[in-house]
Amino acid sequence: MGVTRTPRGKWIEEGLKALAAGGPEAVRIEPLAQALGVSKGGFYGYFDNRGALLTEMLDTWERRVTESVIEQVESGGGDARAKLERLFAIASSADGPTTGVAADLAIRDWARRDEDVAQRLRRCDNRRMDYLRSLFRSFCPDEDEVEVRCMLAFSLRIGYHFIAADHPGRSRAEVMARTRQWLLR
Repeated sequence: MGVTRTPRGKWIEEGLKALAAGGPEAVRIEPLAQALGVSKGGFYGYFDNRGALLTEMLDTWERRVTESVIEQVESGGGDARAKLERLFAIASSADGPTTGVAADLAIRDWARRDEDVAQRLRRCDNRRMDYLRSLFRSFCPDEDEVEVRCMLAFSLRIGYHFIAADHPGRSRAEVMARTRQWLLR
């Protein structure tokens, strides 16, 4: 009986976890192999080097936070407000170590030091904003207001976890629900 190889996707997932936890410097082959409980030799069956893994990690992240989310939203049908509600629900529930804000923030930090990552992040953010614009435009005729709503919605997704303020007389969940209602008015 042959030895079972660790699937390529497991290396990518573990790399994304390491990235979210410690930035690109934390994505090292030996610690990834240890986390997976395998030898590092299996890594080279899939990737030429660490750089190839980093590229595939970015490809996976980009696909998950853009096209995959858009496909999920669109598959549910409905009008633009229904799609935005679904998008908000998906975004607020997508907080796993490889899909959530931690990975997003790690990539944003990495982009500050790496122009290739910065270009990819810009492309990804532009895709996200273009999708938001397409939805908000369907019920908001003012282009300036469309842009403001998009910026607020997107900023809320990125910055939500940094805000530690209390909301006197309201729970955080209530404030978020009211914010979503306001954006969809």
